Amino acid sequence: MTAMPNAADSIIYKNSLFVILRKNGDRDMALENSKETSNEITIEEMQELDKDSYLMVDIRDEVEISHGAIPGAIAVQTDRLMTENLAETAREIFPVEKYMPGDNSKGKKLIICCTHGTNSIPLAERFAELGYDAVSLKGGYISWLLYTMGKQEQTDICADVEKSLRKKFHKKIWCNFTKAINRYELVKEGDRIAVCISGGKDSFLMAKCFQELKRHNKFPFELKFIVMDPGYSPANRKVIEDNARMLNIPIQIFESDIFDSVYNVEKSPCYLCARMRRGHLYSYAKELGCNKIALGHHYDDVIETILMGMLYGAQMQTMMPKLHSTNFEGMELIRPLYMVREDDIKAWRDYNELHFIQCACKFTDTCTTCNNEETKSKRQEIKQLIATLKKTNPFVEGNIFKSVENVNIDTLIEYKQGGVRHSFLDTYDEKSGKTE
Repeated sequence: MTAMPNAADSIIYKNSLFVILRKNGDRDMALENSKETSNEITIEEMQELDKDSYLMVDIRDEVEISHGAIPGAIAVQTDRLMTENLAETAREIFPVEKYMPGDNSKGKKLIICCTHGTNSIPLAERFAELGYDAVSLKGGYISWLLYTMGKQEQTDICADVEKSLRKKFHKKIWCNFTKAINRYELVKEGDRIAVCISGGKDSFLMAKCFQELKRHNKFPFELKFIVMDPGYSPANRKVIEDNARMLNIPIQIFESDIFDSVYNVEKSPCYLCARMRRGHLYSYAKELGCNKIALGHHYDDVIETILMGMLYGAQMQTMMPKLHSTNFEGMELIRPLYMVREDDIKAWRDYNELHFIQCACKFTDTCTTCNNEETKSKRQEIKQLIATLKKTNPFVEGNIFKSVENVNIDTLIEYKQGGVRHSFLDTYDEKSGKTE
């Protein structure tokens, strides 16, 4: 497997070479020139084709695809295509007899799809040079998403979505949502909660659960559904707005320039982006009179964080269900999906034929902050590790979660509490003569 580019570079595959473009005007110019000379197809034109006459090739990474896939498309990871021997690789994936018959009259068209339709352009051109009938989907996955959502808006799906939470997903989602609310005392009388919507499946599900809780609440509390626009592309912002409208969520959007602020940061830009976004959410929520912000982290995020801390951070800690803000007095952060499994969220999304975006960053296709391996591969490695362990122990996830509930301080060599480090040696001699 070919090594992926480092965090400083964005790799565009053009003609027979890899052209490494730094984060400057040369990249944008190259992309623009590529657009002018490439062969593209719009989503409307694709809809007019016989479905058996083409094959959609999705070159987004597996994380992006897991958050939303085009039906019938095949996923081909870019690392398989990022090679000078593309011809050999292409014929392995797309056999000549099926995709390039002698007269080329019955061969399937290859429609290459990335997130926004940028990286797919030079790749489609290269496939065409090899003899394939290949085009790039103009606007990429986002264009397909907007087209699909436009058709959905013609029907009222909100009622069905809400019904599914009360019926089909009552036990796996609704009961676990309310379980976390009650167990960790996340919602109290008189609360004004800012429900933070990022645009993904988790935050939109959280918003619908809160609406359901509000309808059946035992005590008064208020909700504000807020969306921060840190510099979304127009298409990404429209996806969020359209989903909110279809799901009848009255969002309030406020803007910032966070994406532009972190774009040229070389070290840990995603971490900085997340910190800045949270600060802006706290600030805006406080302006609205809220005392809490709600984020859409789920059960899988919790157990993955536990393992990541142990394996990569050399520490034992977890993602807490609620936290007091250290910078905004009187504010709290709560995680109401704390007990909800990600697979159940995906099932809810797919059952209702909903479509969300994994990352709304306007640089998703070319940004080294979102697409570098260091940023996202660690959590993916942890996901794969858990999946492997589950093959022999189906209870492994629950055991990981319970491990931070069943901590025995007497058996720890050292631990921190309130910022103060404690050692077992501090009280070791006092326990002399006592047996285990």
